[in-house]
Amino acid sequence: MASPDNPHPNAHPRAGAYSNAVEIAAALQGRAEAVLPSAISVVRHYAMLLETQIKANASGRPGPNAPTGDYRRSWTSEVHASADAVTAIVGTNKPQARRLEYGYVGTDSLGRVYDQPPYAHVGPAVETIGPMFVEAMGRVADGNGP
Repeated sequence: MASPDNPHPNAHPRAGAYSNAVEIAAALQGRAEAVLPSAISVVRHYAMLLETQIKANASGRPGPNAPTGDYRRSWTSEVHASADAVTAIVGTNKPQARRLEYGYVGTDSLGRVYDQPPYAHVGPAVETIGPMFVEAMGRVADGNGP
């Protein structure tokens, strides 16, 4: 029964406050259901852009030389989605990746001596693609789509 202070039909006659929590919860649930597909699309797109940029940066100076293309081809991306999160993994299984990105000075486990300078290719790709990804996810969060 509604009271003069609270127009909600299920309100107690002495209730003085009105709550639209049910309507807010329904609106939030509807928005959440719309956001996940958009987020998956944006994460997948920018993971592919990051992979492409890394491969481009790893195609000669100032990045590493790529005489065979094997290292470039080793970069992959995969996207995983759950009910409340979307993640992307962009990476390689090649052991030389860290040495190429950060350089290496010293003796390895086989006794070989290296003075290899860094040929950054991942960091610059993240710096290029990252701001665009953040902007795109902001549009998704604002409800403006991917």
